[in-house]
Amino acid sequence: MTAMATPHLTILPGNPDFLDLPWNEPLSTWDSPRVVELPTGVHRHVVRFVAYGERVYAVKELPARIARHEFESLRELESRKAPVVAAAGLVERAWVDPSEEWSGAVITRYLDFAFSYRELISAGGFGQRRNQLLDGLAGLLVELHLLGCFWGDCSLSNVLYRYDAAMLDITMVDGETVELHDSLSAGQRRSDLDIMVVNVAGGMADIAAEQGAEIDDADLFLGEDIAGRYAGLWDELNREFLIGPDEGYLITERVVRLNALGFEVGEVELEPVEDGRRLRLKVEVGGRGYHRHRLSHLTRIGATENQARQILADLRYHEAKHIGSAANKAVAAIQWRVGTFEPLLKAIGDLLGRDGDPVQKYCDFLHHRYIMSFDQGRDVPNEEAFADWVSSGMQGPPPG
Repeated sequence: MTAMATPHLTILPGNPDFLDLPWNEPLSTWDSPRVVELPTGVHRHVVRFVAYGERVYAVKELPARIARHEFESLRELESRKAPVVAAAGLVERAWVDPSEEWSGAVITRYLDFAFSYRELISAGGFGQRRNQLLDGLAGLLVELHLLGCFWGDCSLSNVLYRYDAAMLDITMVDGETVELHDSLSAGQRRSDLDIMVVNVAGGMADIAAEQGAEIDDADLFLGEDIAGRYAGLWDELNREFLIGPDEGYLITERVVRLNALGFEVGEVELEPVEDGRRLRLKVEVGGRGYHRHRLSHLTRIGATENQARQILADLRYHEAKHIGSAANKAVAAIQWRVGTFEPLLKAIGDLLGRDGDPVQKYCDFLHHRYIMSFDQGRDVPNEEAFADWVSSGMQGPPPG
């Protein structure tokens, strides 16, 4: 690069310096050995992927002001523990007109084992994955709204998908239009949902057109069904209860219910109502990370929420079988981690090499063991179930 064509780079710790990339050229013209081809959705801006060792980064080019807004929004959302990709860097090309598309760029880390929505399409729509998509996108929007994020551009293309046990984990990747607040009004939430419904309908129409199907055969109501799932989940999380003086157990019951949905619980507020004999129970709900944070505390293993939920169920299965011979649950958890979880995870990793997600495959194994036990009416030992699972091709549960 010449001195005149040297960009300003803001790089966050823990990432490469990216100085070997040809920043003096528009992204669309790059011919760098760092560039790798990955499937992606439909985007308004040019997006390319670059590899540094085993880590892949997405580079998105857009006007400098919008790039800075997205970079700062992603950093703030990450600090709020939102389900977003991690920002890695910001590029500003001062010698380019700031209104030009290539005057700026945002660099984000690409999620391991993630893929675009196109890998889920079957027969013109999402087939057996449709319910998983409804729950995943609804849950993502609920979580963002709880954290005060008005997205303004939720679509099938602006997220990444990962298999999460028998569900889908969905992560936001596009923050150009984000507005961050302490909390959102009902009107702001409705507006965000309306945008999502239109965007998703347009995405489904595009899928139908690409596959040569009639527009009447497109799944144009997918977005409305996501909004319906959203409404049910939002109401469940924000319900208020009236409890009597001898009904303190309802507080624990409410917290357990929210944790079961994957949401963490903050403050519990008890407010006297007018008659003075009852209390209004209000619970502050945080992000969907209850099970993955608990699993990380026990094993230091990173997992998505439903993966963690299923793996922790395996711990409870171990406790039920061995707690009598252990001093307490803490000892049983150590025995499970050292004697069961870590050896099986290593064995799976050895079989997969670099080509798969060992944590997801561990969940697939647990499902296989459950089916074997159910069919045979007995607890099938891990060694027997593992050998049968490997011989059958290490398959996971069918979608749906």
